[in-house]
Amino acid sequence: MTVLFTSLLGGVGLFLMGMVLLTEGLKSFAGDALRRALVRFTGSPIRAFASGALVTAVVQSSSATTVAVIGFVSAGLLTFTQAVAVVIGASLGTTGSSWIVSLLGLKVSVGLYALPLVGIGAFMKLLARGRWKSLGMAVAGFGLIFVGIEALQDGMRGVPDRFAIATLPSGGLLGHLLMVIIGAAMTVVMQSSSAAVATTLTALHTNSVSFEQAATLVIGAAIGTTVTGGLAAIGANVSAKRTALAHVTFNLATGLVAVVLLPLFLWALGQAQQHLGVEPGATSLALFHTAFIAVGVIIFLPFVDRFSAWIERVLPERGPLLTRHLDDTVLNVPAVALEATHRALIETACETFGALRDRLADRWQWRDENRAAQIWAALEQIQKFQAQIPPLADGEPMSQARVAQMHAIDHLVRLQSSLRPPAALIEILTHDRLCESLAKTQSILSLADAGLHGRAPAAWLEQVERMAEELVERRRQDRPDVLWQTAHGEWDPAQALQVLDAMRWIDRVGYHVWRICNYLGGAESQYPRMPTAADGPQE
Repeated sequence: MTVLFTSLLGGVGLFLMGMVLLTEGLKSFAGDALRRALVRFTGSPIRAFASGALVTAVVQSSSATTVAVIGFVSAGLLTFTQAVAVVIGASLGTTGSSWIVSLLGLKVSVGLYALPLVGIGAFMKLLARGRWKSLGMAVAGFGLIFVGIEALQDGMRGVPDRFAIATLPSGGLLGHLLMVIIGAAMTVVMQSSSAAVATTLTALHTNSVSFEQAATLVIGAAIGTTVTGGLAAIGANVSAKRTALAHVTFNLATGLVAVVLLPLFLWALGQAQQHLGVEPGATSLALFHTAFIAVGVIIFLPFVDRFSAWIERVLPERGPLLTRHLDDTVLNVPAVALEATHRALIETACETFGALRDRLADRWQWRDENRAAQIWAALEQIQKFQAQIPPLADGEPMSQARVAQMHAIDHLVRLQSSLRPPAALIEILTHDRLCESLAKTQSILSLADAGLHGRAPAAWLEQVERMAEELVERRRQDRPDVLWQTAHGEWDPAQALQVLDAMRWIDRVGYHVWRICNYLGGAESQYPRMPTAADGPQE
């Protein structure tokens, strides 16, 4: 009994360690390439689905993809609909591990041949430089996977003699429910649906379980894998919780459909074995795994927009809208955290521009004082969030982006103080001498808002700069005239001082708006950023 338990535990441990090393090694070796690929190729739901499936097939971890997507949607890199499509694709992509185990791990005794891979990978990890160290870790992990499978096979051969698992009920609702629960529990304990499926495939290969039991165990493993994404969403923002809920809902619904249609699946597999030459056993189970997830994809993907809208109604946005992208779970990935800060700054800047337009149009009401307080609270939260982003090496493009964001925050703080000018200044803004400057300021604010939201012409930033400079030039020309006319009795001194104060106020507004746009949407903000949800579909 002890030897059997040790063999099974060691096999699962080796497989899990191999999966961890393979996943982490490939992610590190690719650097930002996988992350960029996941975000860049998510324009339409179909492309987002394909992106999720391919990335998961490469890193062999749907949980890794789901956790990454939760961070991306929190930071505003992906729209929620895109995130849901990626999660659906990840569920299909993770079935690739079933084929690896069934076609290689169980058919060929590769454990002996895999040991050199472990050695080669370990030496690469120790002796190589740069990204090749990560590749060595991935190679060692790939070898460990097959060593673990062979250990599992050795352990599973003694299971039928010790435990009569095959005698457990395999038919009927009760039997199916029992196996689904066991499969889900295996995934939760192992924290890997791939490990649970590999264990099930090995058990089937050694006749420790019947095919029907193995099928329901695989369904349970697909349901259990949602736990990791759910845990990642705890304490996260609403976007992350929505993504986790979509993952849980999709896998639960797909699992339920698979249980209900299990007799049909078994019949179809029998036909495939007879007429298409599909081998019974592990290969058929891998085909079943892919097939029932594919049925869920067929059901959900065409209606991903409606499905996403339903999730959004179930979990409405209740927190501050301006800082909804600031999620502490992405702080350990500086590039994503900087994107989150960038999105929050754009939202806060545009809200400030809108408040100033209302102020200039004399539409400012008592409730807008609360609006100003929300803007100030958002700025404070953004500053605190950015301060928590890990330090970046000097000379890196991301460091330049961080400095640009600090400049933008400084100008936003100064601009925010313009929301509460003295009442006398607001009254004097209607003076004929200020009409042209007032209209130009309104135009700057409108163009800045459109530019930061991606709705303005290509040269919008240059136009904002030009109009801001025109405001400065207008003040330089008008100020001596007003002073000369006041000295000759044409102006009331008090009124003249109010007009001059209003000119300076307008001048400052235009200047700060231009600098904010420059740091958030111009050359100062340009670094190798990933596309964001606001950028729209990537062609």
